[in-house]
Amino acid sequence: MFPVIALVGRPNVGKSTLFNRLTRTRDALVASFPGLTRDRQYGKGALGDFDYVVVDTGGLSGDDNGIDGPMADQAMQAISEADLVLFIVDSKDGRVSGDEAIAEMLRRADVATLLVANKIDGQNQDYVAGEFSSLGFGETAYISATNGNGVSHLVDDLIGGHPAMDVDTAADVPPDSGIKIAVVGRPNVGKSTLVNRLLGEDRVVVFDEAGTTRDSIYIPYEREGEAYTLIDTAGVRRRGKVKEVVEKFSIIKTLEAITDANVVILMIDAREGIVDQDLHLLGHILDAGRALVFAVNKWDGTELEQKNFIRRELERRLVFINFAKTHFISALHGSGVGQIYPSIRKAYESATRSIRTPELNDILESALRDHQPPLVRGHRIKLRYAHLGGNNPPIVVIHGNQTESVPDSYKRYLEHRFISGLKLQGTPIRFEFKSSANPFKGRRNKLTKRQVSSKRRLMNHVKKKDKKRR
Repeated sequence: MFPVIALVGRPNVGKSTLFNRLTRTRDALVASFPGLTRDRQYGKGALGDFDYVVVDTGGLSGDDNGIDGPMADQAMQAISEADLVLFIVDSKDGRVSGDEAIAEMLRRADVATLLVANKIDGQNQDYVAGEFSSLGFGETAYISATNGNGVSHLVDDLIGGHPAMDVDTAADVPPDSGIKIAVVGRPNVGKSTLVNRLLGEDRVVVFDEAGTTRDSIYIPYEREGEAYTLIDTAGVRRRGKVKEVVEKFSIIKTLEAITDANVVILMIDAREGIVDQDLHLLGHILDAGRALVFAVNKWDGTELEQKNFIRRELERRLVFINFAKTHFISALHGSGVGQIYPSIRKAYESATRSIRTPELNDILESALRDHQPPLVRGHRIKLRYAHLGGNNPPIVVIHGNQTESVPDSYKRYLEHRFISGLKLQGTPIRFEFKSSANPFKGRRNKLTKRQVSSKRRLMNHVKKKDKKRR
C-alpha cells in the first residue's frame, strides 16, 4: 500500500513536468500545448525508503463542453483516489478564475491539498504569495519544475512531512507489475473503449474524435487474483498525415510502449478492413518480438458481406502470422471481449516459458529428418544442436557449420516446426545461428631447427635440378 499524490491544475501549468520530476522519469509528455494530458497517468516515486504513487491529470479549464467534460471526470476520479492533492498554479499568470474554480472543487472534495506555485523563476515570491493567499490553502510551495528549483524542498519537507502521507492511511493501489498489455491501433479504432471494457470502469477518456489519447497511459490493476498493467496508446497514422509536433511525440511513446509490453493487442477496424498502416504497426510489433493478439473491433455493426471480406483479407494478408489468435469484438457493447484474456494469458506463457534443451533438440532432429538444409558451394549446411537463448520472445540458439548461409526460406520452415512442436500461441520465435569455430584456423606449426635445415636443403636441391634442366 502506497500513499497517492494527485497533480491537479489548469492546462499548461507544469503538472506533467512535475510528474516527471517526482517519478524521475520522462513517462509524461511535456510541451507548451494546453490540454496535452487528457487521462490519468500513474507513476512511482521514492523518498529514501518511502515509496509513493503520483497521478498526473488533464488540465481543468472550466469548460464542461466537448472533451473538457470527460477530462474533468478523470481529474475528479484521481482526486477521489488521492491521499494528497498538489494544486499547481502558474506564478507568471497569477490567480485567474480557473484557479478559483478548481480551488472550490477541491474544497467540496474535502481532500488534503498543498498549493504549489510553479514557474517561480524571476518572480517576486512575496507578491506571488499574496496573489494566491485568497485561495485559502495555507502553506505554499514555490518551485520551478522545469529547472528543478524548490522540488527537493517540496518532496523532502512538505510532501514527506505531510500528515496525509502516513502510510497507515494510504489508499490501496494495485502494484505496477504483472503482465503488461499494450493496446495499439490507428486513431479512433476503439482503443480507449476496449481499455475501459477490459477494466470495467471509465478509466480513459473516450470521445468520438481521432487523437483523443495523446500519451501512453499505464494502468495497473488486478483481475481474478492476477496482476496486469494495461497500456492505452495514441493512434498511429501514416507519416504524411502526422503534422503536430505533439502527435509525433505521442507516436514515439506508442512505439516505446510496444517495446515495454509483454503482450500487444493490435486493433483493426472491421468497417475499414486491414490497411497499410495496420501492417506498419504489425511490423513494429514483430520487430520488438512481442506476443500478439488481434482484435477486430466494431464487428457487431458490420454487414455479413463485409465480415466475410474481412475474414478473407485476414487469411490472405496475415498468412505469415499464423501463431496469433484473432478475436472479433465490439468494445462498445462488450461482445467477444471476455475471450481476450485467455489469449493474453496463453501468449504471455508461451513467450516466457522455460524450454528444456532436449525438447529443442528433438524438434530440430525431427525437422532435419523431414527436410535437410540446402547445399552451399557443394557442401551441405550442418545444424548440430539447439538450446534456449532467452525469453519474450523465445530465442533458440542453433549451432552448426556454415550457419551464416542458412536461407530465409529454411528459417521460416524451422520457425513453423518449432512453434508447432512447442505448441506456442501468440508469440513469435527468434533464431540465432552460430557456426562451430575451427580450433586450427589462423594457427601455424612452429618448425624446429632440424626441420628448418631440412627444408633449406630440399629447396637448394630443387633449385640445382632446375638449373641443370635449363
